[in-house]
Amino acid sequence: MNEVFDELRSAVYSAWARKWLVLGVAWAICLLGWLVVAMIPNSYEAQSKIFIQLDDVLAQQIGIAGSDKTDIARVKQTLAGSENLEKVIRSTKLGEGVSTPREMEREIGSLSEDVSITSEEDNLFEITATIGKGHLSDAQNAALAQDVVQKLIDIFREENIAGNRGEVAETVVFLDQQLAERATELEAAEARRTAFEAEHPELIGGAAAISTKLGALRTEMRGVDADLAAAQSALAAIQGQLAGTPETLQGPPIQSPQGSASAALSQAQAQLAGLRARGLTSNHPDVIAAERQVGLLRQQAAAEGPQTSRSTSSPNPAYSSLVSIRAERQANVQALMARKASLQADMSSLIADQASEPALAAEAQRISRDYEVLKTKYDDLLQDREEMKLRGQVESERSSFKFDVIVPPALPRKPAAPNRPLLLLGVLIVGLGAGVGAAFGLSQIKSTFSTTASLERALELPVIGAISRTMTDGQRAIEARKMKMFYAASAALAGVFAILLAIEFVQVGTVA
Repeated sequence: MNEVFDELRSAVYSAWARKWLVLGVAWAICLLGWLVVAMIPNSYEAQSKIFIQLDDVLAQQIGIAGSDKTDIARVKQTLAGSENLEKVIRSTKLGEGVSTPREMEREIGSLSEDVSITSEEDNLFEITATIGKGHLSDAQNAALAQDVVQKLIDIFREENIAGNRGEVAETVVFLDQQLAERATELEAAEARRTAFEAEHPELIGGAAAISTKLGALRTEMRGVDADLAAAQSALAAIQGQLAGTPETLQGPPIQSPQGSASAALSQAQAQLAGLRARGLTSNHPDVIAAERQVGLLRQQAAAEGPQTSRSTSSPNPAYSSLVSIRAERQANVQALMARKASLQADMSSLIADQASEPALAAEAQRISRDYEVLKTKYDDLLQDREEMKLRGQVESERSSFKFDVIVPPALPRKPAAPNRPLLLLGVLIVGLGAGVGAAFGLSQIKSTFSTTASLERALELPVIGAISRTMTDGQRAIEARKMKMFYAASAALAGVFAILLAIEFVQVGTVA
């Protein structure tokens, strides 16, 4: 630590011993640096904030997609695009003296670096233009910065409000052309389909249609088989009932007693026939009871012996009812069998067509597929054309592009760059540092020692003492005069720095 302190003290002593060198170097560097700082033109910054709304309530209500985030990205790209910057240059003082394409490209590149567009939110943009041209005055640079921002806003507003409507009109014309071409293709496909179906009606729809028809026929065949089995079962049941039902009913004897077993037997048989006519089977409890009663009455009638009186007989109504039911169920069975035979014939015909003409089936499928594809594409284009027409009407009556200038570009009153006070102070510090460095470097070149400690370290011998400098009265007077001149020169350097700062603050306050 002591060595560092000694080195620092040695550097200070060397600089003080060569103070005129330090002051001279500082004056030279400061004058040159301050001249360079004074030649740097002031740059003025103009800002503006705009709000862009690309969606529209009416467009959303009628189901037309107006704009989305891709349009926001387009805003960022086109707002500071080369085409817009060229228009700005030609309409402002930046275009003065620009006569060749190369000069225009150079001006566009320079302006693109001076203009920045930032997005604070999705729809909120900040436009900033920083202009500092050396051949223009401060007031002209400030006005030019404001003009650049305002021209960008005006150009963007005009292009987007009028451009959206032009794009819609061009899109409608393009869709009309596409619709005309698709209509011609669709008519040709429809004619081919109609001619093929007229020549081969059995292959309408192609192989897929034949497979669909076969599937439908098989499904219907399964249903017919189930219905036929049920109908045949019902017919067998009614035939069984009919076999156990007598055609006629024995009436009571003409002169038989009123309560004879034969008369009761006739009544019981009539009741049993009525139960079977209702559709009850032999397992029904009422039928079982009636059959048991008929058996008992038959035994009693046989025990009474033959009757002297003549019995009467009449047609059995239950038998007649069962006959009509049997006829109805037989007709149902016959109809189902006929339907099954027809379905089998249709299936055989379709299978034969599918197996015998595979090329025709493929051709039918291709024609049908082409027609459906063209029809779907035509319908989609027609819907897009109608939506675009409606959007064009909405754009004409009420544009979905909302453009609001929240903060208009104002005339800048103070330069944004450079920071001259800081640069002036930096030049002063650099000049003083360069002077001190020059003095210290010169001391290192000469073989002298500023302190006894440095001499002792260099010789590696102990230093007994040091002789101080002695001066006469005349030398002291001369030295005092030199110090006064040094202080005056130093104060003059500080005064020049103060004057430059004052001039800078005065100029900043009177700009524009």
